Amino acid sequence: MNLLITGCCGHIGSYLVDNIYKIKNVKKTIIIDNLSSTNINSLFKSKKKNNLKFYIRNLTNPNSLKDIKNIQYVIHLASMTNAASSFSRQKEMYKNNISCMKNVINFCIKNNAKLIHISSTSVYGKQAMVVDENCEKKFLKPQSPYAEIKLIEEKMLKKNSKYLKFTSFRFGTISGISKGMRFHTAVNKFCLDAATNQPITVYKTALNQFRPYLSIKDSFKVFKFTLENDFFKNDVYNALSENFTVQNILDKIKNFNKKNIKIRFVNSPIMNQLSYHVLKDKLEKEGLKLNNKIENDIKQTLELLKYI
Repeated sequence: MNLLITGCCGHIGSYLVDNIYKIKNVKKTIIIDNLSSTNINSLFKSKKKNNLKFYIRNLTNPNSLKDIKNIQYVIHLASMTNAASSFSRQKEMYKNNISCMKNVINFCIKNNAKLIHISSTSVYGKQAMVVDENCEKKFLKPQSPYAEIKLIEEKMLKKNSKYLKFTSFRFGTISGISKGMRFHTAVNKFCLDAATNQPITVYKTALNQFRPYLSIKDSFKVFKFTLENDFFKNDVYNALSENFTVQNILDKIKNFNKKNIKIRFVNSPIMNQLSYHVLKDKLEKEGLKLNNKIENDIKQTLELLKYI
């Protein structure tokens, strides 16, 4: 199979690129990124056996993929992220992410390529105690522009479901180490603050609220499973390793961090959401179990940062 990966220099993308050789029958992989994050270093020493070919492309340009041919599968990771900052960059994020999604969908339809789309469990927003993919539409209440866009992307795929094959995965908050890892998501940011003896900033209402987390190692299992099993059912699946409260995460950091961590409570536009567990039964029934321990990601991240 020939594969196209967008957003290859990001947190998830760089880990996927580094491990793509572990997926059966991948003959060639074209990887693209606009380098807005300047994370070209995430591609340093990429394994030759991955048979990678890298292009600098801006996916908001309708012609950005025009010269790419003979692709059977696309993994779309390119987007502006960071939910907390999306309030101040709302128009920019809408324009960028929706344009990228539109152009990727058009590419897939034109080339008869199957698409792996990454959504987010943050689309659930204010919810009941337990949620799954079959919840009523009224419970899908994204609490940030980033999450709103993810829901729009899902609807774009459904609208085009007659013309392409896809699977959309609602990823939990990513944790774990990669060459392109970033530190604006909860676990990684908490680890960085603890390692540098900075106060860990926590939203005032969030300490005891449950949220879903996905180990970056489990994210790779999602891609591997989908490609090797040709798992494209034009449907949405939750993908997470474990549900934890912020307090649970902080307790695990305390267990591994030798310094005394400090907590600073702050206000944020993403507050006052109800606590909820996200279920992953639907994906497990299809044969994929995601069970990597977030605790291991925390330990490895703190180990990486211990000399800072």
